[in-house]
Amino acid sequence: MSLKQNKSEPIKTPEEPPQNAENAAENAEENGEEKKKEQEELPPFEVVEGSRIPASSFMFQFKNVEYSSGRNKTLLCYTVERGEGQIFRGYLEDEHVSAHAEDAFFTNVLPQYVSSNPVAVTCYVSSSPCINCAACIARCLRRYKTLKLQLVVARLFQWEESEIRGALRGITSAGCKLRMMKTADYLHVWQQFVEPDIILDDEGIAEQPSEQGAFIPWEDLDENAKYYEERLAEIIR
Repeated sequence: MSLKQNKSEPIKTPEEPPQNAENAAENAEENGEEKKKEQEELPPFEVVEGSRIPASSFMFQFKNVEYSSGRNKTLLCYTVERGEGQIFRGYLEDEHVSAHAEDAFFTNVLPQYVSSNPVAVTCYVSSSPCINCAACIARCLRRYKTLKLQLVVARLFQWEESEIRGALRGITSAGCKLRMMKTADYLHVWQQFVEPDIILDDEGIAEQPSEQGAFIPWEDLDENAKYYEERLAEIIR
């Protein structure tokens, strides 16, 4: 699943006779206005729900390393529990080309689940939010008084920058419970949101795995989680 920027393809039209400079300028202006209007009407991203994360993507993007070189996506897994006893799950993914996963979830996905009854939301995210996404989360918490939010993150994004640190304090003061992922959280996400990678046989035909493989923690998972816990405690104390 991914958030993809919508693109409109040019429409081919039959060739027209040559125009004079004045008419050409008028047509160009009209076409420009039409294209601008069309772009404004198109949504900035597409949200697709229902699929699980490929195991290899989860293991790479959610790895709680200190330096996240090459990890240029944000993956967000969410669980929404409504007062009526209903539970909804899904995940979003972005490539940092349009909307971020957090912005998409809190702006477009969550509002459809909010009601006058209590709503408990837990988001497992591959990294903590940027400044803009943190502001979006804080606005959402102020707007929806029945919302209880827990944000569980694998890594801290640019945590040494003062603006980021202030943004994280902002969402916690707005009511968000923010903490780092531990081994138990990785096991939970693996069971609820991850699917085995597709394996091809010698003839290029996909083999259907009989069961999902077990989650195997990397060697320094607990050590890295403790490191990030200490950094987060310093930020939000």
